[in-house]
Amino acid sequence: MTARVVGVDGCPAGWIAVSIAANGPLTPEVRVHARFADLFAEAGDAVLAVDMPIGLPDFIGPEGRGPERPVRQKLGPRQSSVFSVPSRSAVMTEDYRDACAVAAATSEPQRMVAKQCFHLFPRIREIDTLMTSALEAQIFEVHPELAFWRLNGDAAMTLPKKVKSRPSQPGLDERRALLVRHGFAADDLVRPPRGAAADDLLDAAANALIARRLLKGEAKSFPAEPARDARGLRIAIWA
Repeated sequence: MTARVVGVDGCPAGWIAVSIAANGPLTPEVRVHARFADLFAEAGDAVLAVDMPIGLPDFIGPEGRGPERPVRQKLGPRQSSVFSVPSRSAVMTEDYRDACAVAAATSEPQRMVAKQCFHLFPRIREIDTLMTSALEAQIFEVHPELAFWRLNGDAAMTLPKKVKSRPSQPGLDERRALLVRHGFAADDLVRPPRGAAADDLLDAAANALIARRLLKGEAKSFPAEPARDARGLRIAIWA
């Protein structure tokens, strides 16, 4: 059986996974899973490139969690897509006001939590529950806009995917065209499965191409020398 790699992105119904062969033509298999644990079980030993923070420091200093600042430096006008992730104890809270209070108490300078980031907390906790340092050879944190940057010759995309929180067709078309240049068929990238949006499908497809790079040892981490959290989890975004 041909080895496969998987690009993963959060979506309204849970998680969208785009599985492609590790080498050769791109014939994607696209699935939506309600739980990350189910996605991981189905993936077997495939490399997973996941758009979700992995590794949570107990305290956030002036440089942030670690990966976000060097990634933002690469993305120019797209850098707002990179959220500031708070401390582990803040991520473990389920109330927004509590999360802000805990985040402020565990950061210097004090930082609150963006609402968009707070809505990711349940997904971050899903991965955190499963993740161990032993799995870091298989599960990697990625970011779609950094993936597109890498696939675009280390140049950020010129158009946003969303404008005022709504999908922007020109930005989606720009990313779809880039993925087609890398071997995807356009028809495979226009109809997301039920429970996922058009941008989720494109992001997961881009992440799948980074998963190929990871398997081949071609991907680089941001920062170049990642820190680890108190549980020993690596804190890095890859592309």
